[in-house]
Amino acid sequence: MIHKELLVPDRVRRPPREGWSWIDRRFLREHAARLSHEAITLYLFLAAVSDQRGLSFTATPPRAIRLRMSEQAVVAARDELTAEDLVPTARR
Repeated sequence: MIHKELLVPDRVRRPPREGWSWIDRRFLREHAARLSHEAITLYLFLAAVSDQRGLSFTATPPRAIRLRMSEQAVVAARDELTAEDLVPTARR
């Protein structure tokens, strides 16, 4: 077994008091290589803003502003994530 030592012990991540998120490593191993930069960025954003049930309530225009992407790029990225079954299709 490899012995690992913390480089900066006071920087060990701890969940903050007001919500936190995590990214399953399977995302990187199984999906990221097939996704565009925009889709990866959107996935990470959605993971960061979602609640404990994985729900997020931001609309496309605010997402585009936060991600510094066009609305069309956000929609295309969402469609890409939907096609990979990483996010569900929105119910209307």
